[in-house]
Amino acid sequence: MRFPIAGTKLKRRHGPRARVAILSSIITAALVYAVLEWRSGAAASAGAAAEDSAPRVTFAAPFEPVPAAAPEPPPPRPADVSQDSPDGDERNNIDIYRRYSRSVVNVASTTYSYTFFFSAVPETGFGSGVVIDDEGHIVTNYHVIQDANAELVVTLADRSRHAGVVVGVDPRNDLALIRVEADDVDWVPLPMGTTRGLQVGQKVLAIGNPFGLDRTLTTGIVSSLGRAIQAPVVNRDIIIEGVIQTDAAINQGNSGGPLLNTDGELIGINTAIVSGATGIGFAIPVETVRRVTGDLHTYGRVRRVYLGIDPRSPALSSLGSPLVQALRLGTDSGVLITGLTPGGPAETAGIRGPTRLEPIGGVYFPLGGDVIVSVDGRDVRGLADVSAALETRRPGDVVPIGVVRGGERMELEIELQEEPVAR
Repeated sequence: MRFPIAGTKLKRRHGPRARVAILSSIITAALVYAVLEWRSGAAASAGAAAEDSAPRVTFAAPFEPVPAAAPEPPPPRPADVSQDSPDGDERNNIDIYRRYSRSVVNVASTTYSYTFFFSAVPETGFGSGVVIDDEGHIVTNYHVIQDANAELVVTLADRSRHAGVVVGVDPRNDLALIRVEADDVDWVPLPMGTTRGLQVGQKVLAIGNPFGLDRTLTTGIVSSLGRAIQAPVVNRDIIIEGVIQTDAAINQGNSGGPLLNTDGELIGINTAIVSGATGIGFAIPVETVRRVTGDLHTYGRVRRVYLGIDPRSPALSSLGSPLVQALRLGTDSGVLITGLTPGGPAETAGIRGPTRLEPIGGVYFPLGGDVIVSVDGRDVRGLADVSAALETRRPGDVVPIGVVRGGERMELEIELQEEPVAR
């Protein structure tokens, strides 16, 4: 909004009283601006506080670019470097980039919102993807393509553009498999490696499209292994486990791009960064990528197992110490079973559900059921721990379940079944 406070005509037309009013308006506007700046700063400081043990992260994509001129064509491939220059580490970087940068693609996801008058307004975000076979299958992050009305356009290293089709998604691990159907493309699949034997301090490389800058190479080290991160997916918080932490630069647009070892093998899919931090990025391990993409390619979904317990079964820690002590369960940690799926794995294995309803605080609460304290040798504090313990298990696997019943701990074996498909 333009304020009429400058110009000789205004000065000639108004007297001292008008000038005082104008000065008062300027002072008021300045005070309002200062208050708004203070409030936004306070809100940002409050939002930065961590609430859980797993760090809350933000995804590195999609990036919404400012329209720019068409990029210049890629420079010609340089001649082989001599043994004198560059050094061994630089030669490794150059060699990997030459061999596998063509395995990294740009994934553009266009969604449409509508104005009050029902006019379609397109919004486009960009991420990265990795070619994993010679049939045009590409793995990327779920959050890059999660909008149901998205149009997917995949741009290859030769700058050709192709329509992408979603094969399947796995929001729980923030992964998606898409496919480009094109007969005239010479695909360069990225070989999958392993995280077994990977150590903190080892060199890693990341290739992606940060801020729309296609096939950018950055390097770093493995900063930590086996991290668990809390990331918002599908409007709910989930825990992604076994994550690789790296200080290789990961920015908006890098999501879905590869994290490589020094042999040029895929060891992770870059997915998230810590908000406001520098040099703290995370990648989903290749073992998860291999398992998830295999299921998505074969079944169009991830086959998961389940126990068959009521999803409302509370963690004892959520009930409060006084109530847990009053219930005399024999443990102060675990999941109190408040219901079982008839004929499900847990009921079949002999796990007990509630036997009575008792009034607690004016509400009848199901009691008498077992308390699950461990699954497959892992301590359990809540249902998220149960899901994490079963994430890599397959239908037909038999796992031990530790429960507390009547104050005594016991071990049961349960044969896992495939989780029914939601209809």
